[in-house]
Amino acid sequence: MQARYRYRIEPTDAQRSMLARTFGCARVVFNDAIRCRDDAWRAGEKLSPTEVQRRVITEAKTREVRAWLGEVASVALVQSVRDAHRAFANFVDSVKGRRRGRKVGRPRFKSRKDNRQSFRLTRNGFTLRPDGALYLAKVGDVRVRWSRDLPSEPSSVTVIREPDGHYYVSFVVGVEPSPLPSVEREAGVDLGITRLATVVDTSGRRTDVANPRHLARKQRKLARLEREKARRTKGGANRAKTRRKVAVQHGKVARARRDYHHKQALTLVRENQTVHVEDLNIAGMVHNRRLARAISDAGWGRFVRLLEEKAERHSRTVMKVSRWLPSSKTCSHCGHVMHDMPLKIRTWVCPGCGGTHDRDANAARNILAAGQAERLNARGAHVRPPSGEAMGEEAGTTPDAA
Repeated sequence: MQARYRYRIEPTDAQRSMLARTFGCARVVFNDAIRCRDDAWRAGEKLSPTEVQRRVITEAKTREVRAWLGEVASVALVQSVRDAHRAFANFVDSVKGRRRGRKVGRPRFKSRKDNRQSFRLTRNGFTLRPDGALYLAKVGDVRVRWSRDLPSEPSSVTVIREPDGHYYVSFVVGVEPSPLPSVEREAGVDLGITRLATVVDTSGRRTDVANPRHLARKQRKLARLEREKARRTKGGANRAKTRRKVAVQHGKVARARRDYHHKQALTLVRENQTVHVEDLNIAGMVHNRRLARAISDAGWGRFVRLLEEKAERHSRTVMKVSRWLPSSKTCSHCGHVMHDMPLKIRTWVCPGCGGTHDRDANAARNILAAGQAERLNARGAHVRPPSGEAMGEEAGTTPDAA
């Protein structure tokens, strides 16, 4: 299996200038490839990826308006054209129903005003030096902050300039699976806002994973910086400085959240053979303007994705339970389903058996039971709910556990 290893780099001023030129050329070639395909589609012409590459790179270099494309590494331009081809292929497959997941839109043009810039190099465009430096074609040897060793030889590297002005490299490497010892424990996970997750396992133990609210902690400082930026003249140097300050704070939030998610996901995978989670419609949930910021701050989508990646690497299983399951308002003891369960109700008493339930823990128990039943009986097949029976807030855009 493949994984990404990311490190920060420290280019010199001359190298920063060359990197900026490479970012710009890769961006122009990407836009030219999209424009070329659009023109061919309108004219009823079919173009192969090789023909597009010849037009936007080989022929473009011979014209005066694009002669500067020859000043940067050609491998970065080739990969940019391939990215455009992949974006179009994903768009077409999504329209025709051949691609799973959310619908993919038509590729958009990249802008020089985008605060995040990147380009990718394959094996013939970079070299790892014995002294720890990274050689990039047409850029030279760049100093890397090696926080850990690479597990194998990388197949490609992506050079990234983040909005805060820092530069990073992301290596794609092959990693060997590292199976963990088998355990006789499964867990149901209910994601929420008050707590990031409420976990109930087959032994009956309940674990609450706290939600640090990384963005909320920085919100006061970010608001002050945004007001400061609003006072600056558009296009001025002072406004650019304040914009970078804002980007620095957002970068700290993103790194802290990512680190926390990695640690909590690995803990869940280590302690349980199978982890059951709800297949939440997060894209629909963030349309709720009252909860959108809190949901985005929690980062449910990334957390579940990390769970799946770590489970694959360590020979564990992540099962997704249907989002139509009324996990919050179903009694985990007798199965009685409440007619309504507003988000403000955090503890409730079942009228069927008289049991008292914590909303989140009860939902986690139901997710665990439903996941086990679905794996044993339906083998994970998706079953649509009957028409008009999308039950409770789980069928809408409101999270199950806030």
